[in-house]
Parts: sequence; structure tokens; C-alpha cells
Amino acid sequence: MSHPGLRPTIFVLVSAALFGAAAPLAKPLLDSAGPFHLAALLYLGAALVVGPAVMWRGLPDRRLLSSNALRLTGVLLFGGVVAPLLFLRGLTLANAASVSLWLNLETLVTVLLAWLFFKEHIHRRGWASVALILAASLLLVWPSGFEAGKAALFVGLACVCWGLDNNLTALIDGLTPAQTTLVKGIAAGTINLFMARFAGEGQPPGYVVAAALLLGALCYGLSLVLYIGGAQQLGSARAQLVFSTAPFWGVMLAWTLFSEPVLPVQIAAAFLMLAALWLLHGERHEHGHAHGAIRHVHWHRHDDGHHDHIHEAGAPAAGHTHEHAHQPTTHSHPHRPDLQHRHEH
Repeated sequence: MSHPGLRPTIFVLVSAALFGAAAPLAKPLLDSAGPFHLAALLYLGAALVVGPAVMWRGLPDRRLLSSNALRLTGVLLFGGVVAPLLFLRGLTLANAASVSLWLNLETLVTVLLAWLFFKEHIHRRGWASVALILAASLLLVWPSGFEAGKAALFVGLACVCWGLDNNLTALIDGLTPAQTTLVKGIAAGTINLFMARFAGEGQPPGYVVAAALLLGALCYGLSLVLYIGGAQQLGSARAQLVFSTAPFWGVMLAWTLFSEPVLPVQIAAAFLMLAALWLLHGERHEHGHAHGAIRHVHWHRHDDGHHDHIHEAGAPAAGHTHEHAHQPTTHSHPHRPDLQHRHEH
């Protein structure tokens, strides 16, 4: 029986790299676009990039949308509307590098919420990863100082909202990552457009619209699809620990694209983050547990002891996504708090 392996971790790492680039690349756009307009364009760009794939595979079934209605509402409200506005507000009050670094607060919030309210068991290696990530975050924040308190407050509140979003997203069952991203992108984009009109924001220039849509497609759309795919296999807490490398990717972008100096504390933080990822990936959790009958949709392979349904052409070795059913079973094997392993300890 195979372990989830590196694939979901790589998904989340690439997602983090894309999202980490959002703050430094979005900062110049705020000179020509209001926060509501920019938030709308970022999410509409996300919807545009996944739209063709969703249309090709098929739109979400109404039954599945209904079963996930409360989770999707929370994801839309906290992650699609409130968090981006708080984040962009903080971005107007501080430099992009500082805002990128403060985003690591999202890790702590997500892990604590997952542990307290969403039945995710965190092992000693997991808590050690949290400590290393926080230590790396402090090292990264230290050179910029703490003078921009108001901006940090806005970013911190955005992280609380994204923490709720992360935990709810990992629980969405029955929708593919692309379908979830499409629903979130269209709904959040439309709501923010109405709010921009209500707030009296002017229409941004065409080149800003195009740049924001492209930025949203990559840093929100593709990033979100990869994050959801990884979080459904790793659980929200572990996925967020991997995703917490996003600020460091933003710093690397500042080094290369904006020629900012490489600081020794940044190098030290990089090694701490690598150590945290090593601890997290080496985590093993095994005990006897029971599964009830369930029908759902998610990415899966057929060598994990849970997916024994038959495909006429044979099951793809690399994994695939489709709706499938599970029969009740009791067994023991290494596992993480993915969609099938949310149980009490």
C-alpha cells in the first residue's frame, strides 16, 4: 500500500511559489485600480484559467453543489471576498516584501483551527514543523521591523479569514479542484465588482485589467487548483505548513526581479523552512480505523488500499479524478487527515 508520497507536497509547493509572487506583482497595479476592482479581476482571472478544463470535464452537479453549500459559502465569504480586500488594504499601507512576509501568520491560524475544530491530529513532528516555520518567519520579518502596525493588522485579519478558508476548502467533497476554483472565482469576482461600483471606484485602464487577469489566472487560479489538490490528500494543516513557504518565494522574486540584496537571515530562514518540510514529509501515523460507505469525487490512485473500483480500460497508474463509491471497511495503514481520514484520536 503506497504512501501519499511527494506528489501532493509538490502540488502545494508550486502553489506557494505562485501565490508568493502575488504581493510583489500586484503592488504596482494598486496605483491604477481600487482594491475591490483588483480583487474582482484576480478572481475572475482565476475562473478564466480553469473554465475550459471544467467545461471539458463537465460543470459541477447540482447535488454536489448542494451538499457542499455551507462549505462553499464559507470559502467564498472568508477566502473570496473578505480576505483579499484586507490583504490589498494592507498592501496599500506597506511595501510588498513586508506584506509577503506577514502572510506566514496564515500558517499558525490554519494549523490551530485544524487542530481545534476540524479533527486534524498533529504529531510531534508536525508541531516541530510549526515551530521551525514560525522561527523562519521571525527571521524574515526582523530586517523590515514592526513599524507598519496598521498594515500588519490588516494582513493578520486576512490570514485569519484565509485560515478558515483553508480548512473549509480541504473538506469540500464531490467537486474537483478546478470546479471549486471556478465557483469561487466567478462568485467572488462578481461580488467584488458590485462592491467596486458601490464604492465608486473608477474603471482601471485596459492594460491594468489584462495584467490583473493574467496575475489572477496564475497566482490565484492555478495556485488554488494545485493547493486544493494537495490539501485534499495532506489535510489542511499539513498543506498549509508546506504552503507557508510562499513568503520566501516572494523574497526570492524580490532578489531576482527587483535586485534586492540577499540577507544572511533570509538564507537562515530558507534552511529552517527546508528542515520543516523534511520533518513534515517524514511524519508517519498509523492505527486501526473504520470507513463508512461514501460516494465522492477527488484525485486518487488505485494502490492506496481505498480505491478498488474497476475501470474498463484499466486504472491510470499516475492517478485520476472522477466520482466513485467506497464500501464500509476497517483496516490499518499509514495515513494523513485527507478526505477519507477525518476521525477522532
